[in-house]
Amino acid sequence: MFTRRQMLQRSSAVVTALGGLGLLPQAAQAAFNAPAFEAKTMADLVKALGVSMPTESKDVTIIGPDIAENGAVVPVGCASSLPGVKRLLILVEKNPNMLCAMFDVSDSVEPSFNTRVKMGQSSNVMAVAITADNKVLFSHKEIKVTLGGCGG
Repeated sequence: MFTRRQMLQRSSAVVTALGGLGLLPQAAQAAFNAPAFEAKTMADLVKALGVSMPTESKDVTIIGPDIAENGAVVPVGCASSLPGVKRLLILVEKNPNMLCAMFDVSDSVEPSFNTRVKMGQSSNVMAVAITADNKVLFSHKEIKVTLGGCGG
């Protein structure tokens, strides 16, 4: 019977050997749109994504608390009832970088996502839906933060 230490030593040797032979899978790389995540304003974001300015719609919903006690972990969700949604975004207007999350949607995925975002101060939070025919629609909600998450 092997001790835990011996098992870890042998398994690390096996992983090293497999990695040296190129038999281990490479790290998965998601498509990352750096200019979009670095955008400071809506105009910069729209330019980085190559879409038009969003218009308000009741077919896009944003959920979140009215008051967040801790800005470091604010639960928010976005959803859309529109047909042909290809991307959902969560934006926080007063964050240093306004784009917090980007979800690519296919036909086999329901366009409804929940996550946690970091907010430095009270701000409007927006859910943006981009459809297959490049319509850009949004809804927004103001979330008040009592304890800052970005160094507050």
